[in-house]
Amino acid sequence: MKNGEIVQARNVYERAVEKLADEEDAEQLFVAFAEFEERCKKMERARCFYKFALDHIPKDSAKDLYRKFMAFEKQYRDKEGIEDAIVGKRRFQYKDEVRKNPWNCDAWFDYIRLEESVGNKGRIREVSERAIANVPQAEEKRYWQRYVYLINYDLYEELDAGDMERTRDVYRECLKLIPHEKFSFAKIWLLAAQFEISQLNLKGARQILGNAFGKAPKDNIFKKYIEIELQLGNIDRCRKLYEKYLEWAPENCYAWSKYAELERSLAETERARAIFELAILDIWRRDWWRDPNLYRRLPRGKPIGRTENLILEISWFGESMGNKDSAFAEDV
Repeated sequence: MKNGEIVQARNVYERAVEKLADEEDAEQLFVAFAEFEERCKKMERARCFYKFALDHIPKDSAKDLYRKFMAFEKQYRDKEGIEDAIVGKRRFQYKDEVRKNPWNCDAWFDYIRLEESVGNKGRIREVSERAIANVPQAEEKRYWQRYVYLINYDLYEELDAGDMERTRDVYRECLKLIPHEKFSFAKIWLLAAQFEISQLNLKGARQILGNAFGKAPKDNIFKKYIEIELQLGNIDRCRKLYEKYLEWAPENCYAWSKYAELERSLAETERARAIFELAILDIWRRDWWRDPNLYRRLPRGKPIGRTENLILEISWFGESMGNKDSAFAEDV
């Protein structure tokens, strides 16, 4: 075939692809075009066209195309080329899986890891963005758990790439999408807050944790927020947070004990004593309304259930402060 004929034939193929690429029998056209370039010794053109075709034809309609592409790679490429062909095959498989079921998080994980193994950051981001765009349709926690994990995976990639603004946007969008009135994920709230702290944005972290209190209060969120403020030396904030904690969970012995422990560590003996007294009275009052005869049946000095640890705390506190507080522990 002469050069002029080659150019004309290539032009015909290119026009045919433009017009017929979406037809059912487009696979035959793509195969013919690639084989034409192969006969013309234009191996890179043939390879590029094979890959272009595989990206545009559904897997079920491209079996012959893929078989010929693998044969082409084995004939004209070295070991690295064959490995690329294997990656292409797996990519083709995952693309087909997520096309059939866009909410298949496991398939998206495999797809993203494949792109990570290749190392093309642009492609990694493109696949990750497509993955997290498929928000679960059902408001059931079991469907959202894998989705949230998928978002976390994407966030690690963004942090690795150093794109802080996009990381912030992903956290914000994720927290916006989760139906907190039905269920929530403390880990996402905490990761978002920790990210802002890493960016020296303490105001932003406090805002996130404050929103968490309002929308989805959880023990871990209170504990972490108090820990952050304690590390910063903001004692008054810690006190306010403990108060909010106990407003939310007044029966929580851990919260009462830690609040009193904070005051004791600051040598605020009277405040610690008052907290212990409030704790015992509040918890006993709640138990009394459930069963007024409960404590009448107990031998003196034999507390049970969740109040036991608090009374032991008070006893220890009294012994460390003097007989007056020991007597208080006995009276309780």
